[in-house]
Order: sequence, then structure tokens, then C-alpha cells
Amino acid sequence: MGKSSIGDLEQLILLAVFRLRDDAYGTRIRQEIQDRANRTCSFGALYTTLERLEEKGLVSSRLGEATPERGGRAKKHFKVEASGAMALRQAYQATINMAAGIEDALLEGAR
Repeated sequence: MGKSSIGDLEQLILLAVFRLRDDAYGTRIRQEIQDRANRTCSFGALYTTLERLEEKGLVSSRLGEATPERGGRAKKHFKVEASGAMALRQAYQATINMAAGIEDALLEGAR
């Protein structure tokens, strides 16, 4: 795998952050993955992966305002950076390239 390659969970998290835009914080990211990918993700795995993505420069984070409903704690919001969008494009293109010519067989196999 190249330096810009991303793993399966990294890809799901990046996609969720990208979809959620300004509403991309832990609980919402986790719910988006569960709703769209039908995959559970512990908060530990989520935040470990978000930290790794931030270290790679694929996402950035900022603290929002503290809210009374969160006991005065602030939400940490995430944003996909240009390098993260590029990594998603590369992963998406690799999937398309690998599936080229076998789409019908894949669909038949699912039946």
C-alpha cells in the first residue's frame, strides 16, 4: 500500500465526515457509519482512527462551543482536508477499477 492508501475503517470514517460536513462529530459520525454501512464502530476505534487520520493530515479538528446539554463540554468537529478527499478519490477509483467487468457477477452472487 502506498503512503496515501487508506484502510476500510478509515475510508468509512472519511466518507461519514465528508457527508456530515459541519455536523461531523463523534456521535454523528458513528451513527452515520451504522446507518449507511450497517457497521458498528466503538467510540474507541472511532477516535483512534480519527486521531490517525488527523496525524496523516487527512482530517482536521476544531472544538465547538460548550453546551449545557453536554455538561459544559465542547464537541470536537472534524473536517476532511484536500489530502483526505484525494485519498477517498483514489480508494473509490481503485474499487471501480477492481470491479470493472464483474459487476453483473457480483450482483448475481448477492442474490
